[in-house]
Formats: sequence, structure tokens, C-alpha cells
Amino acid sequence: MKIFCVGRNYADHAKELNNAIPDEPVIFMKPKSALLQAHTPFYYPEFTNELHYECELVLRVSKNGKYIQEKFGNKYYDAITAGIDFTARDIQDELKKKGLPWEKAKAWDNSAAIGKWIPVQDIKNRNDINFKLNKNNETVQNGNSADLIFGFDYLICYISNFFSINIGDLIFTGTPAGVGELVVGDEIEAFIEEDSIMKLDIK
Repeated sequence: MKIFCVGRNYADHAKELNNAIPDEPVIFMKPKSALLQAHTPFYYPEFTNELHYECELVLRVSKNGKYIQEKFGNKYYDAITAGIDFTARDIQDELKKKGLPWEKAKAWDNSAAIGKWIPVQDIKNRNDINFKLNKNNETVQNGNSADLIFGFDYLICYISNFFSINIGDLIFTGTPAGVGELVVGDEIEAFIEEDSIMKLDIK
């Protein structure tokens, strides 16, 4: 299983971190060990002093493929959920200053959490999916798939030009504006439309 992640895929998020809006998808990866297993507690990592949440829509790849045309992209995933790309922002900022890769800040064990899956046939319009993240019962992020710079099918097409995609792979499609810091004791809850998809306590 591979975990593909897309950076800077909402214009407002790129701006809030003083990043340029990209001309093509910004792709990075997390290893399988980054996936927080179901019913496993999330512990604040010892190596960072600035842990951030980034709530995203996540696709579950359901078909093997390579060099996929965009018009067929919707045939390659069968479910969508909300996930959290946990980021050690202090480490990422230092790496970016030096022009170094982000893995230490993004790809550590348990840095990717996902909620329950919604089959795509249960979603009315894949191009109009509302999602949000609450922290301590207050909404901190609101997003809609209509605002993606690069949509689901284009991402499938683009990623498959460089990597084979395989059944069970995950694609974190990018986070909207509103990312912020977490501390021990915080509670976060992700929603798609009005449905609670995931709850986590920061321990």
C-alpha cells in the first residue's frame, strides 16, 4: 500500500503558508507505517513542538493502473473519507529553508489518520463534497471538493504517469485553509457533509 499526498491543492491554503499556487500537483508520499490503525490512540510525537492538523478528502484506489487518462480517473477509486495529514510544522519549516525533503515532518509513524469510508455511489456529486474539521467542538477548517485546484480525476491521471497505482493505495487530496496547531488534550472530529467520519484525542 502506498499513501500519496497532494500539497497546496487549495489556493487559500497555499496563501496562508506563503506558498506559491502550483502549476502542477505537488506530490509527496508517506510509507505504510504512517497510517494510524483503527482504534489506535494518537500520541503527540516527541520530536516536534508544533504539531499541525491538515484535514483532507482521501480517495481509496480500487483498481490497478498506469498512465490513466483523466476521463477514466473516476473508475479507479471506490470510496472517499476524511483524513488528517499530521505535520510537524517546525521541522517542515526548517527543511523548506534548506531546500530539503519533507519526510521527517510529514511521513513519520501514525502521521496519517483516516475515517470511515463512504462508497462513491453514496455521494451525490463528487465535485461538490463539503467537509470540515472541528477542534474541541469548534470548526477550524471548512472545505469543498469544488475548490480543489486539481480535481480527483486529474490527480489519478497525474500520479499514474509517475507511479503505478494499486488496489488499496490512498490519495490524500489536499487541505483547505485553516490549518493550525494541536496540543495534548485536544479533540478533533472530521465530517463529510453532516456525517461524523472520524474522532481523535491527542494524547
